[in-house]
Amino acid sequence: MTLDTVSILDGNNFAVSDRRGDMEATPTDNHGLFYNDTRFLSRWVLTIDGRRSTVLSVDELDYFRVQFFEALATGTVYVDSRLSVVRERTIHEGFRERIVIVNHDKWPIAFELRMDADSDFADLFEVKDRLEKKGKLTRRVEAETLILGYARGLFRRETTISCDVPGEVDSKGHRFRVQLGPRATWIANFDVHAVRRLERKQPRPSIVGKDGIWRAPEAASEPDLDASTKQWISHAPTLTCEWEPLMQTYRRSLIDLAALRFRSPLTSGVVPAAGLPWFMALFGRDSLITSFQALPFFPELAASTLQTLALLQGRIDDPFRDEEPGKILHELRLGEMTAFEERPHSPYYGSADSTPLFLVLLEEYERWHRDHPLVHALRDEAHAAINWIDRHGDRDGDGFIEYERRRETGLENQCWKDSWDSIAYADGRIASSPRATCELQGYAYDAKRRTARLAREVWNDPSWAEQLEIEAEVLKRRFNEEFWLPERGFFALALDGEKRKVDALTSNIGHLLWSEIADPDKAAECVRHLMSDALFSGWGVRTLATTEGSYNPIGYHVGTVWPHDNSIIAWGLRRYGYREEAATICQSMLEAAELFHHRLPEAFAGYPRSAARFPVEYPTACSPQAWATGAPLLFLRALLGLDSDGEHMLVEPALPAAMPRLELLDIPGRWGRMDAFGRARSAH
Repeated sequence: MTLDTVSILDGNNFAVSDRRGDMEATPTDNHGLFYNDTRFLSRWVLTIDGRRSTVLSVDELDYFRVQFFEALATGTVYVDSRLSVVRERTIHEGFRERIVIVNHDKWPIAFELRMDADSDFADLFEVKDRLEKKGKLTRRVEAETLILGYARGLFRRETTISCDVPGEVDSKGHRFRVQLGPRATWIANFDVHAVRRLERKQPRPSIVGKDGIWRAPEAASEPDLDASTKQWISHAPTLTCEWEPLMQTYRRSLIDLAALRFRSPLTSGVVPAAGLPWFMALFGRDSLITSFQALPFFPELAASTLQTLALLQGRIDDPFRDEEPGKILHELRLGEMTAFEERPHSPYYGSADSTPLFLVLLEEYERWHRDHPLVHALRDEAHAAINWIDRHGDRDGDGFIEYERRRETGLENQCWKDSWDSIAYADGRIASSPRATCELQGYAYDAKRRTARLAREVWNDPSWAEQLEIEAEVLKRRFNEEFWLPERGFFALALDGEKRKVDALTSNIGHLLWSEIADPDKAAECVRHLMSDALFSGWGVRTLATTEGSYNPIGYHVGTVWPHDNSIIAWGLRRYGYREEAATICQSMLEAAELFHHRLPEAFAGYPRSAARFPVEYPTACSPQAWATGAPLLFLRALLGLDSDGEHMLVEPALPAAMPRLELLDIPGRWGRMDAFGRARSAH
């Protein structure tokens, strides 16, 4: 979110306002109260005698509660106000706003206060694409409650707005005529509630569990968010470090992960939403990677993410949704355009990497936590995922995963760099489809290796394990032969539709270290490029090197720096033994976090560190965003060398000089809870 907006959130319920607390949805200011992918409030404006107050300060008390301190200015260069205004807003399936007005004068004051409200009930896709509504908007007053409504067939939404102080209510909002004595205080509490009415019956149920029963994912009640957050943080490992900014960044990550939790009725646990404001929903890739990052800290995220995604695993061949048997979803939405099949997100399966990443997380979770009941329960889903990799993922039978959307409503790129221009040659030409990006092959290799271990050690299926291991080794050999660019010394970004090597230098090569698909000699060359000035900005590794034709330091996937990308690269460097390089990336990114008020955004600009004393913001980056929030946790793991061999916790610290000592206490795992310590090596 931009610095001139204020956000509060609770799972898939969030509100965005200006720094006064007002909401006015415009093409450039996407303010409002959002719940389950619908904007329930698009206007919320407080005035006193027709004037708006002046902001004094904003106190973001928690991720779900904020206070705005304001005064009614006199119109001169001085505020010099007799009235102060405090607005306290707390979110939960809508929000409650407490208005406190204090008369600081020795004389009484009379004024008219208005709270104007409206809703366009825009689907989140309509907000992003600026589309017109097709249904009917209504407004009515019942028992001093303003009810804003929307109907399109049987798809209905309502926003109810009430106040505990008697006043006049009309179709535009609430009005109060206030007589306030000397030094007196006036208080009113507004309740804004989002209401979902009967859904349109769809020809094919969009969310069906393995038992065949349709369930609409509603947010669960959270009666005490403050207590819930404190409990969440108390269960996390305790970090002690002599570098105070890291302590603050760690705490910020814990709080933001708490904020991004939401529940689905399909499973009992919580899963991470992808990010505010556009991605407060279940995502396959994002939830899987975030759960991987957070595994040594919050293993319950991995368990519930695996269970939820398994229940929604693809069952049929549906080109509209890019669904195929065994495929793990990309994105699930609950808004109007999805209900009327104007968007395919019910759920949408256009992600080629979610399926192998599902298998990667499943094995990693078992190695850390030995949850054999869950792993046994997901054996069929693992089989289906492997079958998808071999049959549907490998579209042409050449042994590599490719992707190509099957309808115009689908995503053109179905890798993590899913913007339209992300897969291009070194000269900037866009690669043809289908596209087989390099990291997909690494994920598939890692998925087969890891699934082989589960088959042998958990599922007692040695023949399948042997088959998977052979297939993984064949894939690794062919990948190192067919993706390598000997003239440039790194792996191709992709193979295009004609099997030509897409020769751009990108951060994707760092993911090949995470999966360990790169031969050691080729990995060494990739490390050299990752740490070069062309890719490494000084703050982190860019998505695209400065030497390439599409490079743009503020291009979404063609030159920006992504924290989650860097966390994967850092962990990959550790897996190949490049401890100092991993520490350099970790330190640089954590230094950037300090300058972003200890919260890493989704992405930031790829300008070199020498160009400015601070990392430059990317204008539309999500913040908080799940895998950016999880990045500091994986950086900690990389710094301490935290791993599991399937029985014991392994620790092999490699700390930069800025962090002379690190302690992470009570790390959960199959060993119970253990501590990890690290100390930077002396330069002498």
